Amino acid sequence: MSDTIQLTGARFLGCHGVLSEEKENRQPFVVDLVMMLDLRRAGRTDDLSSTVSYADVYARIRRMVEEERFALIEALAEAIADDLLRTYPLEGVRVTVHKPAAPMGGPFDDVAVTIERRSEPGEA
Repeated sequence: MSDTIQLTGARFLGCHGVLSEEKENRQPFVVDLVMMLDLRRAGRTDDLSSTVSYADVYARIRRMVEEERFALIEALAEAIADDLLRTYPLEGVRVTVHKPAAPMGGPFDDVAVTIERRSEPGEA
């Protein structure tokens, strides 16, 4: 069974979408993240090097949302998951990307995609 570190409601402005105005004008994106890993050592040692720094993770996600461009939020979520699994000793991640200002043509609360990815044997 995996322990988790969760980051919820990380808000950024980025240019992701298929429409030309989405590619040029920043809009809000919200990222929720669940990182699955064994936290026993960190809990026993109280040592940051035994876990994942959520401040570092936030900075990585911020860079991807604010500096990279994707047509689909599915691709953004996949890029976040891939990066985190390559960078940290995670068993898996669940990434949700919300696009609350998506051009839908009418009122709505939210549009979001959620993906869950596991580490491949030999990674991280």
